[in-house]
Amino acid sequence: MSIRLNMQKTHVESLVITGVSSGLGLALARHYLERGAIVAAFARRGELLQALTAEFPGKVYCYALDVRDAPAMQDAANDFITRVGCPDIVIANAGVSVGTLTEYAEDLDTFQQIMDINVLGMVKTFQPFIAAMRAAALSSSPSPASGREEHFTLVGIASVAGFRGLPGASAYSASKAAAISYLESLRVELHGSGVKVVTICPGYISTPMTAVNPYPMPFMLEADEAAKRMARAIERQTAFVVIPWQMGLVGRVLRLLPRWLYDRLFALAPRKPRNRA
Repeated sequence: MSIRLNMQKTHVESLVITGVSSGLGLALARHYLERGAIVAAFARRGELLQALTAEFPGKVYCYALDVRDAPAMQDAANDFITRVGCPDIVIANAGVSVGTLTEYAEDLDTFQQIMDINVLGMVKTFQPFIAAMRAAALSSSPSPASGREEHFTLVGIASVAGFRGLPGASAYSASKAAAISYLESLRVELHGSGVKVVTICPGYISTPMTAVNPYPMPFMLEADEAAKRMARAIERQTAFVVIPWQMGLVGRVLRLLPRWLYDRLFALAPRKPRNRA
């Protein structure tokens, strides 16, 4: 693939995906790689990225880093843009879920880590690419098929857990609620710029993150199937989507419950074990 120094879009998609070492991030990377895309894979566990590189030679650019490290994220973004060009899609997928209780002082550090990764990590993922995406969108010519200008897309992986505060997962719920609001603000800020913002709120997905949950998880999807559905939503540039759609109905009901009823129903609900990812 030729380097797109002029940052024009080509027929081959390029993406940046964080949290690619396992779970949903790995499934998303595989989905796009199998369709011929170039993927910048960001993850803390660099050794796991090497297996993906070996499976898709010449298609994966690996960056072993932490999304909390803004200078490292900026350096990686600069390197990928120089080598490949401005990415068509940036997916902020990296996230953690750990059981927490405010009454325990030792959980304060866990609260900090969850907020730093799930919220500020998303900001630090998007920030290095926005200027390049805006410039590329401005300079791109209309698509011959549609007559419309191509768009670039920022995708934030939030969660239905951000709709209401879940007992035992207060840090996670708070981080995902913050992510939903942040993505909405960003979408409005970038309106008309040629850079779209897509908010995806998954329900339960079969990953190491959900494997420790000691309670029923309705409408659970395998990671590969979730990745396919998310890719369709990204292609449509849907502003806000819940996957699977059944969890969207559940989330809507939860948001409509009066506080007194919600409190009564969820006070004794099973919880994620403390300090278990």
